[in-house]
Amino acid sequence: MNDASQGVRRDGITLKGVQRTFKVPGRDVVALSDVSLGCEPGSFTALIGPSGCGKSTLLRIVAGLERPDAGAVSIGGAAPVDKCRQGALGVAFQDAALLPWRSVRQNVALPLQLLGRSVPDQAARIQQLIELVGLKGFEDARPGQLSGGMRQRVAIARTLVTDPSVLLLDEPFGALDQILRRNMNLELQRIWLESRPTTLLVTHGIDEALFLADRIVVMQRNPGRIACIIDVPFARPRLPDLFAAPDFHHLEDVVAGHLFDAHPA
Repeated sequence: MNDASQGVRRDGITLKGVQRTFKVPGRDVVALSDVSLGCEPGSFTALIGPSGCGKSTLLRIVAGLERPDAGAVSIGGAAPVDKCRQGALGVAFQDAALLPWRSVRQNVALPLQLLGRSVPDQAARIQQLIELVGLKGFEDARPGQLSGGMRQRVAIARTLVTDPSVLLLDEPFGALDQILRRNMNLELQRIWLESRPTTLLVTHGIDEALFLADRIVVMQRNPGRIACIIDVPFARPRLPDLFAAPDFHHLEDVVAGHLFDAHPA
């Protein structure tokens, strides 16, 4: 852990027996069945699994955007909605969802305004984050003037502006091409190492999960539940040549095997 991460608040995530069912015409779909998971403070966990296994639903429940039908969710011993009100949760989705009429600086500042915090008092922090995500010089640019990768960088800066103890990422780079996605993986690792918030990442990319996470939670569907948990042994910081390492490819095959088992024929 580097010096920059000392003294930063972190909260663990605890899920116990979480269930979620959606009603569709003619039947009920069990999105999550008896999901229990613990994420230690400062850890990085990746959720991976076939489409329809409940990954995004689980993330939305942790974010307080949905309620489980049964079970309990806590973040640092508190309810997700309470943590949201404190600005302790940072959430980023595949769509950067920037306000097109606001500049980069103004988009990054938005969560502070929503929480009723003084934006002028946080000007230095906003600038620090813009520089952290590599957008110095673009402070006054509008989203329409930025590339897709740059817009996602703004979205990540926005999630960090309240100094969240927990970072929730739902396929944040899913719409990017492979080369840009890999570059963003490197950027996210660099950003995460600055403060190491407890992070939960939903992804379909095995290589992305292995490069970024401390462990991978493989989920299966019908109903959505945890199939297995795989620890990732690679030391940090992880360099680009890791993607070509034999050990990396071996673990990719291991995860792919579990995914194949988790995907019904």
